[in-house]
Amino acid sequence: MAGEAIREGGDSREGCGVRMKGGPGVPVIEVRGLHKRYGDKVAVEDVSFSVERGEIFGILGPNGAGKTTTVECVEGLRKPDRGEISVLGLDPQRDKAELRQRVGVQLQEGQLPDRLRVFEALELYASFYRKPADLEQLVSTLGLTEKRDTAYKKLSGGQKQRLSIALALVGSPEIAVLDELTTGLDPQARRDTWDLIEAVRASGVTILLVTHFMEEAERLCDRLAVIDGGRVVAVDTPGGLVAGVNDEQRIRFRPSRPVSEELFAALPEVRKVERQGEVLVVTGSGNVLHAVTSVLARHQVIAGELRVEHANLDDAFVALTGRKLD
Repeated sequence: MAGEAIREGGDSREGCGVRMKGGPGVPVIEVRGLHKRYGDKVAVEDVSFSVERGEIFGILGPNGAGKTTTVECVEGLRKPDRGEISVLGLDPQRDKAELRQRVGVQLQEGQLPDRLRVFEALELYASFYRKPADLEQLVSTLGLTEKRDTAYKKLSGGQKQRLSIALALVGSPEIAVLDELTTGLDPQARRDTWDLIEAVRASGVTILLVTHFMEEAERLCDRLAVIDGGRVVAVDTPGGLVAGVNDEQRIRFRPSRPVSEELFAALPEVRKVERQGEVLVVTGSGNVLHAVTSVLARHQVIAGELRVEHANLDDAFVALTGRKLD
């Protein structure tokens, strides 16, 4: 597990090796009224949220929404025009040196020299920290043992991301900031990376995750801040965001013989009926499934490939912003 890999650098939380103060429910990141402008463009406007110790907190939004600018202010890489930020009780601008020892940041692809080997990169970055992780364990945990002597340019996309995460963890951080970590990965590599992130969180590391992937946010995040146009439009658990939409259901099926759409449109539980080729999609709420199947039974129609879809995070994002997340 990832906890074993970072145990070397910790000293106070039993069983995981990260430096802890306080306990569950204690904010380790607090952002209040953050504002950042580039010329005439407002990138972030009045953004506020808090991150509790031990959680995976997601910042979800489309490209250009202000997600990266927000986390760069949290990391101390950018100075906000106004607002207050506290990370582990420290000021990211005033206390940069201390925060670098306690906050790990995922590198974007292409920031390492092509010829630098995996273990060389880890040794280099480990030299920057007071209490680095056990590098051998870290390499093993992240599945890079067979690639430890491989040059960066010869790594696959998934392997580069694993190395990027390893470099974020090499200093035994209390917080890891991961920005769009699975962009460009194939589906299997993306899921492997998700498994790894869950293991890292289980080790006691708080994770601030920036993403525009709905499935990633639903799978990983305990809570989410939805950002659109530089503003936070909602902060809640993925389930809470979805529950705030409605109890709408979509019933998809392929009727065994032609059937009139009006049969379903007349039902009080049904809001909309669509035909997609040979498939009917009935959208409604309440006991809509029973109502639809009763009509099908009365007309002796078999519903092939029937599937019931409930509201999801995509629906919540549309409800909050008025558009789909690309």
